[in-house]
Amino acid sequence: MPLPRREAAPAKLNLTLHVTGRRPDGYHLLDSLVVFLELGDVVTVTPGPLSLSLTGPFAQGLAAEPNNLCLRAARLAERDVRITLEKNLPVASGIGGGSADAAAVLRALDAQPDRLETLGADVPACLASHPVRMQGLGEILAPLPPLPELHVLLVNPGHSLPTPDVFNALERRDNPPMPDRLPGFPDTHALIGFLQECRNDLEAPAIRLMPEIADCLAAIRAAGATLTRMSGSGATCFGLFTDADRAKAARDRIASAAPGWWVAASGLAPAKL
Repeated sequence: MPLPRREAAPAKLNLTLHVTGRRPDGYHLLDSLVVFLELGDVVTVTPGPLSLSLTGPFAQGLAAEPNNLCLRAARLAERDVRITLEKNLPVASGIGGGSADAAAVLRALDAQPDRLETLGADVPACLASHPVRMQGLGEILAPLPPLPELHVLLVNPGHSLPTPDVFNALERRDNPPMPDRLPGFPDTHALIGFLQECRNDLEAPAIRLMPEIADCLAAIRAAGATLTRMSGSGATCFGLFTDADRAKAARDRIASAAPGWWVAASGLAPAKL
């Protein structure tokens, strides 16, 4: 497709995240239900030379350095392009961020190069940007059955949390996976009932590293969420609500009470076909 091209990089949400093992090379095995949200970053790609410009409310939290995932994605695709990243999501926050941005660059270039895993475990799922069960190192993807409408509240304490630190703090690395066969999710009640039986195994170590995560979870719970959990390796937490108005009311309530936190409400993104 000709350039320039503008591509959304929707936020990723781990509804579940089971850490089920660790390979001899140190990489962890995962079992996660992943969905994507309406909000996210935006990538614009134009003809080169290769460069990266940063805009948006969280641009100052990044550097346009050679190791940035957007530039690494372009190099992996062997394309010499200018990239502008509108950074709307907090950095190192457990909701896709750099992985979603890298995937957006690849989609803008109509590229699906080999060795995607070198960009990170979330990149294959983010490239698809539709609800999946993600297993292995992140490279094993299976589409989820149709999901009911979800209304999500996101809360981040305003600090980044490096993923390697959270995995290093994990006490057990051979936790049980989800069932081999997933049930159907005919309505929100059925989906939340299943999710309540699942976990994010990184939540406890993340809280030990950053106790404010527990404060975020407590605030979401007090605001009436039907399910409360941390996404990814943190520090962003989420709550599921029965309708959009309740999610937005909770967003306003928490944002007013904790002005230093990042708080947002969202629905699911349209699936990429």
